[in-house]
Amino acid sequence: MDKPEYPRFKALELEDRPLLQELIWRYQPETSELTFTNLFIWRQRYGFRWSTLKDCLLVVSIPAGAEPVGFPPLGPGSRAEAVRALFRWLAEEHSAAAPRIERADPRLAAELSPSGEFVIEPDRSQFDYVYRSADLIDLAGAKYHGKRNHIARLTERHAFTYAPLDASHIVPCLKLAEAWCTFKRCEEDMGLMDEWDAVKESLGHLQSLDIKGGVLLIEGKVEAFTLGERLNEQTAVVHIEKANPDIPGLYTAINQEFCRNEWPAVPFINREQDLGEEGLRKAKLSYHPERLVEKFTVRAAGR
Repeated sequence: MDKPEYPRFKALELEDRPLLQELIWRYQPETSELTFTNLFIWRQRYGFRWSTLKDCLLVVSIPAGAEPVGFPPLGPGSRAEAVRALFRWLAEEHSAAAPRIERADPRLAAELSPSGEFVIEPDRSQFDYVYRSADLIDLAGAKYHGKRNHIARLTERHAFTYAPLDASHIVPCLKLAEAWCTFKRCEEDMGLMDEWDAVKESLGHLQSLDIKGGVLLIEGKVEAFTLGERLNEQTAVVHIEKANPDIPGLYTAINQEFCRNEWPAVPFINREQDLGEEGLRKAKLSYHPERLVEKFTVRAAGR
């Protein structure tokens, strides 16, 4: 496999998974972006390229028609040198007037802040929502009363079953996602079109990416599905979740069943960010996260 060394970067490909997965897992990330799966399924949208600097993994995003940015370097020891290298490369190779790193995690922010060399600003729209698995499985107590009611009403109207997502479900899941996209008028929203592409990449490379999925079946038909994987030793991350919008309660049910069947031994579930969308933020807060994982934008001071 081609292992690029700084300043050479290469496009992210499926064949890169063994090495990148090893480097990422060694870091034990907390933020949802930092899995090979996430980088791979969004590679067309963000134009991800990668390189290595000593023991550090460097990732840059070079999207069509948008300013290139760096992602947080991953590796042992102080990463200030890697950040400087990313800034230098973005300025020299892509004429970035104010090079920056987006979605930096708290560890990187803590490493860089004492020097005064960098401006570090939180980006609330990118904060990840992390929940206790037991809370999402049990939905216990008054604060989850509404969620239990959603599932009760679904159960009254429909007899559903859960199954692990396998190759036999891929086509039905794609049909469901396409119908969802039509309902949401994805063609009018580039963000939703990009998400549709990510769904197709996820399902099309299900086995190669080694991710877990689950489906809800009503009368033998897939009406909801979800995909996720381990983010670190203590946390699983949910990348994709889709359900028939005409059947209320499906999202609550697929969330509960996926956690119950696939992640009962994992203490925490990361359900990614809200992107600043008010409705999505309200939905994520309604599950009462155990904590939010902050993310930051990093720039050179004086830029």
